[in-house]
Amino acid sequence: MQVAVCGPRECSAVEAEHARQVGRLLAAAEVTVLCGGDTGVMAAVAEGASSAGGLVIGVRPDTDRDTACAGLSAVLFTGMGEARNAILVASADAVIIIGGSWGTLSELALARSRGIPVIALGTWQIFDADGTPLAATISATDPADAVARALQDAA
Repeated sequence: MQVAVCGPRECSAVEAEHARQVGRLLAAAEVTVLCGGDTGVMAAVAEGASSAGGLVIGVRPDTDRDTACAGLSAVLFTGMGEARNAILVASADAVIIIGGSWGTLSELALARSRGIPVIALGTWQIFDADGTPLAATISATDPADAVARALQDAA
């Protein structure tokens, strides 16, 4: 199983800690972790998963080998800019979103349009035109809940 963990390059301390915990829990479940391989949430999930002996694949938007974060087991240098978001989520059985940025929102939308489960931890709630919450994401209460929901929904 492969789970993508998506979030912003600039994140809060709480978001980084949530990402580290998610990484450790996914590694303990022997799940391959996919991320963007950059700073912020991506670096924190890579750190958490790799510290627990997990496999972490970074899908980079560039070809600069000096920009990949530590903790990655392997890196795909796509040179595709934000278009790499489609590769990242299409490779996942589930996506966990922690925090948010415009790039993260695009990953959420790409995953949902492909029918890939999206678990939200401290991120957007999306509404339709009349203010009704859409079932675009599954809300998680904490990192353990996010991982449990990802494993359940991806199975």
